[in-house]
Amino acid sequence: MSLAKLKIIREDGKVIKALYNPERYSVSKGVQFAEIGIPGLDSPVLQFVRGQNEKVTLKLFFDTTEQGTVEDVKDVRDLTVEVYKLMKVSAVTHAPPRFRLEWGDSKSLFWQGVGVSPLCVMESMTEEFTLFSPSGTPLRAELNVTIREAPSVKLQFQQTRRESSDRTKFLMVQSGQRLSDIAWLEYGDPTNWRPIAEASGIANPRILEVGSTVKVPSLPKGVA
Repeated sequence: MSLAKLKIIREDGKVIKALYNPERYSVSKGVQFAEIGIPGLDSPVLQFVRGQNEKVTLKLFFDTTEQGTVEDVKDVRDLTVEVYKLMKVSAVTHAPPRFRLEWGDSKSLFWQGVGVSPLCVMESMTEEFTLFSPSGTPLRAELNVTIREAPSVKLQFQQTRRESSDRTKFLMVQSGQRLSDIAWLEYGDPTNWRPIAEASGIANPRILEVGSTVKVPSLPKGVA
């Protein structure tokens, strides 16, 4: 039994179905760390800032040589244009459309569990034409696409388990950082900045001195 065809399902319900499944694909993900230089140390201290979106890179193949007649051959761009539209800005949302990927039983090309893939966006597309009709009409094309997950903030909070540390931490303030940013990183909730302000003796939470140290206490059970 052959693997079901890969599908791109847009939020508006429109479905783009691949004519041929990709032979291979790659998945990548990264995280961002900030380097904090401390006088007297040989190397900077690394502090986690945020995760980066997963990316899937694959090739999609389109061929119209078996469609139509020699006199009335179909231009392959009539098919690939639907993929290209995934990068065009919508007049309603003022952004390119988001979509989900579905392929095989797992229905997901991403690492995050089994089931329907997270919402995605098309980050880039390169189209290469490899076959033409005698009149110059493109008949076969390969699309190199990079798809990036684009989950909502609400969904990320639902899927990511965040707990307060059992021990008090001391963190160095980075440029542009606010107490709400630190609360989000440590507690998963930017509104929990008050315990940090109280523990650190900060009267004005909007004014933080770059390079200063703040105290991040553990939260009582049921608060984090």
